[in-house]
Amino acid sequence: MGEIELSCRAYVKMYLHACLFPRCSVNGLLLSSASQGGAVCVTDCVPLLHSHLSLAPITQLALTQVDVWCSQTQQRIVGYYQANACASDSSPTPCALKIAEKISEQCSNAVLLMIDGGKMSPDDRVPPIVMYERKDSRWILKDKHMIMLRQWEETRLIANQMLDSGDHTLLVDFDSHLDDITKDWTNQKVNNKILELASPANGNV
Repeated sequence: MGEIELSCRAYVKMYLHACLFPRCSVNGLLLSSASQGGAVCVTDCVPLLHSHLSLAPITQLALTQVDVWCSQTQQRIVGYYQANACASDSSPTPCALKIAEKISEQCSNAVLLMIDGGKMSPDDRVPPIVMYERKDSRWILKDKHMIMLRQWEETRLIANQMLDSGDHTLLVDFDSHLDDITKDWTNQKVNNKILELASPANGNV
């Protein structure tokens, strides 16, 4: 499998999801608005759960709803992300492997991304992510030189700025949506905030 690019929006939302529930395992889906073939560009993500990650019925419900939304917005599911409750553990769990496997049945170049909680300090200069790709029926570590985070420094600053200002509390995952269906799991408010902070007026582009 070739290069994979992670957008500012996708990274910031994953990061904020993990920060919003620091004592929980969290997970979500990686989306792409690009056509199939060539490098995979993860343009967005949908935060799913922060409790009972292995509860199959809720996961299936979320996958179905996200799939329908993707078909309406010209996007597709290209991967899965997870942060484990134990910050020092960034290994894929059986639940992570199972969901990633399901996604790979529909997307041949799907990726599995684990957030490394031990490297999420605002001072860390390296993206706290570990990525896996499927090869010969196994999930193996992806060559880090094949993972691109364009404008990483700006992306890192936007994530920290949103955390410092409390804007991470705007993030809604599917779990929270099930508790209150008026909450928007597509996170348009968060998307707009990221766009605003990334605008040339703020000097981040």
